Amino acid sequence: MTKSRDALPSTPTVQVIERMFNLLEVLASKQEAVSLKEISETTGLHPSTAHRILNDLTIGRFVDRPEAGSYRLGMRLLELGNLVKARLSVRDAALTPMRELHKQIQQPVNLSVRQGDEIVYVERAFSERSGMQVVRAIGGRAPLHLTSVGKLFLANDEAPKVRAYALRTGLAGHTRNSLTQLPALERELLMCKKTGVARDNEELELGVRCMAAGIRDDQGRLVAGLSISAPADRIDEVWLTKLQATAGEISSALGYRGAANG
Repeated sequence: MTKSRDALPSTPTVQVIERMFNLLEVLASKQEAVSLKEISETTGLHPSTAHRILNDLTIGRFVDRPEAGSYRLGMRLLELGNLVKARLSVRDAALTPMRELHKQIQQPVNLSVRQGDEIVYVERAFSERSGMQVVRAIGGRAPLHLTSVGKLFLANDEAPKVRAYALRTGLAGHTRNSLTQLPALERELLMCKKTGVARDNEELELGVRCMAAGIRDDQGRLVAGLSISAPADRIDEVWLTKLQATAGEISSALGYRGAANG
């Protein structure tokens, strides 16, 4: 049985993780770098214990060591924080336009972000009273090359990164329509770049087709994708213009001022 949020323990069950949290909290409370002596006194940890954990955190760039014996929060925390900020702000900006788009087309609308070699569904708009639908579960994941939103992100990458992705994943397929060869995928990505939209032609799941448009932030970065999933025989090209307009509306809400999205 899945535990509710209230049922979760209030402190970590692994001692070293609790100590790591305490160390990070001390560093977060200071503007300048903090000496190992002060960190040890504040946390109650033996200097050698604090030193060992801080060194491991330095390897992961969660902590910086500007000089021997002193520490401060590292840039990796900023990077991760920006990822969370982007995801949350995108969801907030997207929810109302997604619901409006769903009202217009009467098909589920999905919001997805990239995490590594996969896309993750973070929000959806659908009606439980509608007929046959393709509803993606929030938190669900799928390979980039098998999804419309995933292709948007791959099309946004430079060619060497796409080749590296293909090498890492092997471009494993799920259906007979899956693009499992790099040349075919590269041709598809080139089309995505030209049109600003991407499609999944029964590549993730037989009987399901998707179309997607990109969402960009105030820096012009592709931060999410908006997609429509529908039974293959029901998808309507008329939806594409509405989809692009909605993705553009969300991008504008995030501060994007470009001429086109995707």
